[in-house]
Amino acid sequence: MKFNRIGLFTMFRREVDRTLRVVIQTLIAPVISAALYIFIFGTVIGGRIESFEGVPYISFVFPGVLMLSIINASFASASSALYFMRFTRGIEEILIAPFSYLEMLIGFVGSAVTRTMMVSFLILMVGLLFGAVTLVNPVAFVFYIASISAIFAMLGIVVALWAESFEQLQVLNTFVITPLTYLGGIFYSITFLPETAAMITRVNPFFYFADGIRSSMIGYSEANTTIGLFVILGLVIGLGILVTQLFKRGWKIRS
Repeated sequence: MKFNRIGLFTMFRREVDRTLRVVIQTLIAPVISAALYIFIFGTVIGGRIESFEGVPYISFVFPGVLMLSIINASFASASSALYFMRFTRGIEEILIAPFSYLEMLIGFVGSAVTRTMMVSFLILMVGLLFGAVTLVNPVAFVFYIASISAIFAMLGIVVALWAESFEQLQVLNTFVITPLTYLGGIFYSITFLPETAAMITRVNPFFYFADGIRSSMIGYSEANTTIGLFVILGLVIGLGILVTQLFKRGWKIRS
C-alpha cells in the first residue's frame, strides 16, 4: 500500500502554518513558561541544592521542564486542530480525501509531533543559555521526545472527538494529565520520597516519561529502563489502535 505522501505533507504544512500564524501562543508562550521554570527551580532553588549524583540540579530538573512543555504542546496541537475541524465541518475534507485511517492517524499525530519538535528545539536553546543542557544519547532523546509527543497527541485526538465544548476539551488535561505530570518526578528525585510515595510514583506512567528523557540527557535513570520502554511503546501502539478504530467507526466525525 502506498502512502498518500502529498496529502500527508499538506497536513504537516497546514499545521506548521497554523503554528506560525499564532506564534506567540504556540511557540513563544511555552518557551517563556519553560524559562521561568528553569530560572525558579534550576537557578533560584537549584543554587541552594548540592549537585545530585554528580549532576547539577538545574541539569537534573531541565528534562522534566522539557517534558511538561512537550505534553502541553502535543496535546493542545492535536486536540485543538481536530476539535475545530469537527465543528467547522472541515473534517469532511479529510474524510472524502484519499486517506486511509492509518494515514489520518499519521497526519494528525505527525502534525502535532512537528509542532512539539519546534517547541523542544526552542526550549533547548533556552536551556543552553542557562547551562542546563547535556545530551549523552541524542538518538534516545529524539525517540523519547517523538514517542511522548505521539502519546499525548493521540490522547488529544480522543478528547477532541469526545468533547462538545471548550470546557470539555480541557477536562483530561486539567484533572488527569497535569496532576500526574507533577507527581511524576519532574522536579524531584524519588529518593527524596517516603517508600510508600515512591512506590506510588513508580506506577505513574509519567514517571517513566520523565525518566526516559532524563536518562537520554544526563545519563542518570531512577526507573527500570525496560519497563519504561514497554510502557511507552505499549501506549503508542494501544492508543494508535484505539484512534484508528474510532476513525474507522466515524465516531463523532460522521453525521
